[in-house]
Amino acid sequence: MSKGYVYLVGAGPGDPKLITIKGSECIAKADVLVYDRLASRRLLTLARPDCELIYVGKSPDRHTLRQEEINQVLVDKGLEGKIVTRLKGGDPFVFGRGGEEAEALLKAGIQFEVVPGITSAIAVPAYAGIPVTHRDLTSSFAVITGHEDPTKNETSIHWDHLAQSHGTLVFLMGMENLPLIAQKLIENGKKPTTPVGIIQWGTRPEQRTLVGQLDSIASEVKKQNFTNPSIIIVGEVVSLREKLQWFEKKPLFGQRIVVTRARHQASVLTQEIEALGGEAWEFPTIEIVPPTDNAYLIKAMNSLQGFNWLVFTSVNGVEAFFEELSIQERDVRELAGLEIVAIGPATQAAIEKRGLRAAYVPEEYRAEKIVEGLSGRISSGQRVLLARAEEARDILPESLKAMGVEVWDVPVYKTVLGGANREELHRMLREKEIHTVTFTSSSTVRNFVELLDGEISLLKGVSLYSIGPITSATARKLGLTIYKEANEYTIQGLVEALLEG
Repeated sequence: MSKGYVYLVGAGPGDPKLITIKGSECIAKADVLVYDRLASRRLLTLARPDCELIYVGKSPDRHTLRQEEINQVLVDKGLEGKIVTRLKGGDPFVFGRGGEEAEALLKAGIQFEVVPGITSAIAVPAYAGIPVTHRDLTSSFAVITGHEDPTKNETSIHWDHLAQSHGTLVFLMGMENLPLIAQKLIENGKKPTTPVGIIQWGTRPEQRTLVGQLDSIASEVKKQNFTNPSIIIVGEVVSLREKLQWFEKKPLFGQRIVVTRARHQASVLTQEIEALGGEAWEFPTIEIVPPTDNAYLIKAMNSLQGFNWLVFTSVNGVEAFFEELSIQERDVRELAGLEIVAIGPATQAAIEKRGLRAAYVPEEYRAEKIVEGLSGRISSGQRVLLARAEEARDILPESLKAMGVEVWDVPVYKTVLGGANREELHRMLREKEIHTVTFTSSSTVRNFVELLDGEISLLKGVSLYSIGPITSATARKLGLTIYKEANEYTIQGLVEALLEG
């Protein structure tokens, strides 16, 4: 068997979007993904479904595997002929022990490649509004391990040089030794009033920052209960944080928000959340698939000229209808003479994308308002084609029939349970990592509850947001409490509700 290939990839400090393009490509091509504690778990979603995931996380008080054992895992998988991606927080070669892993691979005759990552030494201060260099304050910086015991006789840290330097000092993995680090710097000539910043869980929703001075920072850290993972930054640049901090000022900062839409639709909401400083996690609870039987749809398409109205109640309905129209080797000319109705602006935009115009869009985006709006426009005896979900509510066709019109209620798609990672969702809820869940339809609510396996109690302390009253009613029926409902029943309306808190 031919030997495999190992990529030593830096995952960045925590924000998953700080992964490099090359790093994400290495995750996508891996047969085996070996990842540690500080690499964002969201990056695991970039891996193939058949990729073997191996967790080797280490923390100061607990090691899943010793470094020698991690080295051996990489060698063993490489010798099996696998493409292995070793995903490491920060950069592999900045206190990441990537050099040791590379040496082990070299000794075993396995080819490897290093993919640099953004080190926490510069990224975490940047997210806290602290530049490691500044023209007016310092033109250099040093990155020092804080994990070495400063009192040991054989220390390789030149405390006298560091203390006398005017450059910024960044200590990684140093919280346990913070009192000794401060003491050594002061003993060697650093001013006791030198500004110090402590940044915990930098670039993540949990990020928090403490600013003090060298002679009292250790006691302040103890009072505020700052722990690992944190970085320590010492120097005059820390004073710039007060005016340069930006990340914590974003309106959704600190919020980890679940998006339950179908994966192909989730990106718009995800992008809006992340632009506002939130961290969006996509757990697609629904998937859009063809209807159980499309015979009725094909029959309707063979009779399009006989309809007066064509009603769409979702973007999914528009997309499914026109996809089937294409499959049947027809085009928009078949719709000549039909009045088209869209339930809301997103559906209207999907229609206009096909070169068509909606004759009516209700001011309130739900089925009941379609009926109200058509009551003065539609005539008894006319024929209406409803192109919508297989599981849609009965109120629209029943109300239209009561107006004396002939209604063809044609399913053009159906929703099924999506491919959300049930185990990961349960883990995050149990560990209180999720702050908010968004629902964009009744089906997202129903399927989300199914993913919970009946454990509604997992949502204790989680705020639930709904896109509109029908979705909210479904949630209440299933025992959920909606914290806030969008005033406008659109994705933008849902975002506005999130901002209102």
